[in-house]
Amino acid sequence: MNPNHATGETSESEEFDVIVVGGGPAGSTAATAVALRGHRVLLLEQQTFPRYQIGESLLPSTVHGVCRILGVEEEVGRAGFKPKRGGTFRWGRNRDPWQFSFALSPRLADPTSFAYQVERSRFDAILLDNARRVGVDVRESCRVKGVLADEERVRGVNWTGPAGEIREARARYVVDASGNGSRIHGEVGGRRTYSDFFRNIAVFGYFAGGARLPKPNDGNIFCAAFDEGWLWYIPLRDDLTSVGAVVGRDNAAAIQQDPVTAWRGLIDSCPEVRDLLHGVPQATEAPYDQVRVRKDWSYWKSRLWRPGMVLVGDAACFVDPVLSSGVHLATYGALLAARSINSGLAGTLDEDRLFDEFEARYRHEYGLFHEFLVSFYDMHQDERSYFWKARKVTHVDSTELEAFVDLVGGLASGDTSLAGPGQAGARLTTTASELDQAVGRLPASDGLRNPLFESASIRQVFQEGTVLQERGVFGGPLEEESPLRPGGLVASEDGLTWVAE
Repeated sequence: MNPNHATGETSESEEFDVIVVGGGPAGSTAATAVALRGHRVLLLEQQTFPRYQIGESLLPSTVHGVCRILGVEEEVGRAGFKPKRGGTFRWGRNRDPWQFSFALSPRLADPTSFAYQVERSRFDAILLDNARRVGVDVRESCRVKGVLADEERVRGVNWTGPAGEIREARARYVVDASGNGSRIHGEVGGRRTYSDFFRNIAVFGYFAGGARLPKPNDGNIFCAAFDEGWLWYIPLRDDLTSVGAVVGRDNAAAIQQDPVTAWRGLIDSCPEVRDLLHGVPQATEAPYDQVRVRKDWSYWKSRLWRPGMVLVGDAACFVDPVLSSGVHLATYGALLAARSINSGLAGTLDEDRLFDEFEARYRHEYGLFHEFLVSFYDMHQDERSYFWKARKVTHVDSTELEAFVDLVGGLASGDTSLAGPGQAGARLTTTASELDQAVGRLPASDGLRNPLFESASIRQVFQEGTVLQERGVFGGPLEEESPLRPGGLVASEDGLTWVAE
């Protein structure tokens, strides 16, 4: 028997430059991006991969930006995942579905204006194996119990190993990428702010096939609004489709009492999705044979770092999944953190300045998606439905608007005068109207101009993703990168550190 397990004593501490807690996309990205600069990285993951995870629809910035920077884009491309050119929505005033194409920007036309629908068990394993290849010390079945800290900074973590032995390791930086169930995010301080506007519940499962949208959009995610909320329909393989319903929390009791019956009933309530599944049986292969429930609550932390520790992925924030932004925000935030860590380890810039840059940019990106999605919900017109009436911009209460202003500091809209809830509410109303008008122009589009790209809010929400793609595809942004704020930093040529202008 291991003596540490028998006595409860802690073994001699190990030393690393960085410890990453969690092996999902955020953790693998942070660990790999730091190891690529030659640093010693320990990654602790409580599960054993491959493991099931939801969040299967990616954005191009992850595939052609982050994955290329990490050196894993080609392997992801060889994995046989379903390509997606964008999203198809039955959402808004028009009853006819409309397309959201990733080929929004003329600078990023084919062949990089696509992403993938992925089985997360396989995609996440690819990222974690890549971390191992570049030198990360990956240890699975290791449960982190707490951090080691003094008055000045976080110094490391302690954890329980696969056999129950108690271990500890010390490092200059700890990255918490352990998800929404993180046990240690509170060590950074501050609070989690939950959005009442997005406080929904999701129930989801899988079918052994299903009809596909007409080519070339047969790989698109299909999001269809209906009275009780909205449904996603994701073609993972020819014989596997992910289907989930996002509904108000007033449905929680019925869903938790009988998830399968509730899931089936919600699908039947939406003809556009129900008809795609006519005669198709529920999947029986593990792990897709279960119907699962998740509290689909959007939140953000009021602090994202303290000396020696940084939060990324769902440990830091989560936003409604209708735009498939989950993996993007996780990997983007992890890359920002890695830049600050790499620069901190190199001693090139002041630590406070480095991590303030990380936090400002992460909040900015999250704020853009949050602002966009509130306005996107507002687009849908359904005066009969309690769900949709409650998700109008005019029903965002002043407390949440104040919290949003505190979150973004005026940066979400690029307007530093966004100083109060009244201005934030007006901004959301304007954005919702602009989105509605842009979608309304789609049927008359000549195919040469994309009305969606002409919308300032859509350009803003995808701007940083476009820069990531350009960095991956062309080795850097096509236009000179400017700091996010006066005195801010910009990314190095390889995207792995910060530099001062």
